[in-house]
Amino acid sequence: MKVRIKKNKFLFWGLFALNLAISVCAFALLPDRFFYDAKYITDKALHGKELIGSYAFTIAFYEKLGLSTMHFALVALIQYPILLLTLYKLGLPPNFHKFTVKNALIYLSFFMLAIFVSMPSKEFITFLFLAITPFIYQTRWNRNFKIVFSMVLFVAFGLFFRIYFILIPIIAVGMYLVSFIKFKNRVLAVFFYGILISFFLSMAHGVLKGQFLSQTSREHVNVDRRGKNVNSMIVSPVKTDVWYGEAVGILHGFVSVNLPIVEGARHILSPQIVAFTLWQLLMFYILIVRYLRCLRDRENKALELWCILFLFAYFIVQGVFEPDLGTAVRHKIGFLPLIYFVFYYDHIREKPQHNS
Repeated sequence: MKVRIKKNKFLFWGLFALNLAISVCAFALLPDRFFYDAKYITDKALHGKELIGSYAFTIAFYEKLGLSTMHFALVALIQYPILLLTLYKLGLPPNFHKFTVKNALIYLSFFMLAIFVSMPSKEFITFLFLAITPFIYQTRWNRNFKIVFSMVLFVAFGLFFRIYFILIPIIAVGMYLVSFIKFKNRVLAVFFYGILISFFLSMAHGVLKGQFLSQTSREHVNVDRRGKNVNSMIVSPVKTDVWYGEAVGILHGFVSVNLPIVEGARHILSPQIVAFTLWQLLMFYILIVRYLRCLRDRENKALELWCILFLFAYFIVQGVFEPDLGTAVRHKIGFLPLIYFVFYYDHIREKPQHNS
């Protein structure tokens, strides 16, 4: 009896096996700087002290599951299959085996994911939490309830993990309202007003706390790294301790993270930065194309539109908080469930496909 497997599944499982092997072997291949976070997370002296905050929660998470004492290769052997099977459960498009730009970006994402979860990682938790949204969107629940529920999830995740996640639904709602206005350039308009919203949120934080948002995050991190050999560090051309400096800093950060053409050219001899630059630019372009398509058919593509707006809002938030491109891509890979769902929305929006 012949056993047949469809081409799309054959390629998926082939990529799964190849990248699993890479993930398991990464501890012996990657330089030490890739493991700074992982070593901090597994530091026994930090265990069991707090639960609020990304580091505190991650440290407790790995300790309680017994993963903090495991060799990184075993951690990779556990984590990577869980995440890939999560995507497979969302659904596999029938043309996944065909080499298209969209598929190629997902193939590369599988490799990037293999690197970033080859060790204890905050992105493992982020990925699993964000995967809840597309699974909810596949249910037959009321559409408006699903959208509101996903916003509540972002707020909840922000309260106990990464506080800036709370900004994502706020900016997304603002961008959604702006999308109803018929500007000549609707893409430029939605990002302009999204960035403007983030600026006013930063101003409000400055008034209440005495520091703008970028000062408490990117600038704070980069102060200790100036003069050191840190590739792709994002440094505002203007000091961000005044309102116009913060405005320039947010815009500069957004462009540096999401349109990293200059950074890619500056580091043309760094293959990892060039690869991220291409991945980011092509992914950003595809999301913009799909966003414009959603605007033409809001009724049937409302859920896809909201996923795209969540991604766009996160891209804007990254422009405020990210200290360098390496950190930006690591954080962005945690949003792969939303990216995957948007890319293949036409095939998997209702229910996963499990045909053999």
